[in-house]
Amino acid sequence: MEQITTSQEIPKGKNWFDKYYKLLMLIPIIFVILALVSIGIFYSQNHALFNRDVSLSGGTTITLNGDNIEADYSKLESSLKIKYPDIVFRKLTDMRSGKILAVILESSSAADVMKADVENVLGYKLTDQNSSIEFTGSSLSDNFYKQLMMALLISFILMSCVIFILFRSFIPSMAVIFAAFSAIVIPLAIVNFLGIKLSAAGIAAFLMLIGYSVDTDILLTTRAI
Repeated sequence: MEQITTSQEIPKGKNWFDKYYKLLMLIPIIFVILALVSIGIFYSQNHALFNRDVSLSGGTTITLNGDNIEADYSKLESSLKIKYPDIVFRKLTDMRSGKILAVILESSSAADVMKADVENVLGYKLTDQNSSIEFTGSSLSDNFYKQLMMALLISFILMSCVIFILFRSFIPSMAVIFAAFSAIVIPLAIVNFLGIKLSAAGIAAFLMLIGYSVDTDILLTTRAI
């Protein structure tokens, strides 16, 4: 029986995504638009692109350790959250047993005030043997934050220039730049949605996103053209 072909049939040697690539391009574009809208709403409410932790906003970090730290953790969490609404608790646990090895407390409050409240809850003095206390000034944190954001912006601009020089064509270059841009915007929107506070290491992670994303995007775009 003679095979009947139609105009809707996918040409031989081509996959379905080769035929409908224009429609498939709408998917990442929609995700990027939604991410930008989410970041815009977050900025209008908080006057910042993301939540910053103590290393980027200034404040006190107290690290507690000791034999009774697991029992002390529940007391600290129930007592200090009332007085310090912005306090963040982080646990360092043993990977095998799950035992709490240390507890990290972060807040924008002054170091001496926070130390006194922690000592009142625990019932003993904080020393160099059972704790460590770090305080970061707001002015220093702001300058550090601005420098990190400037480094992120400059790296993206330089990356874009290298892409244009490499391909010397508008469409392939914009495809790679758009992919790198989406690799930054979408994770940032997710971070804001989950309420995660970014540290200096978090900004460095976004710089790594640019590098790893562009690496694979260049290879894929070179293959496509």
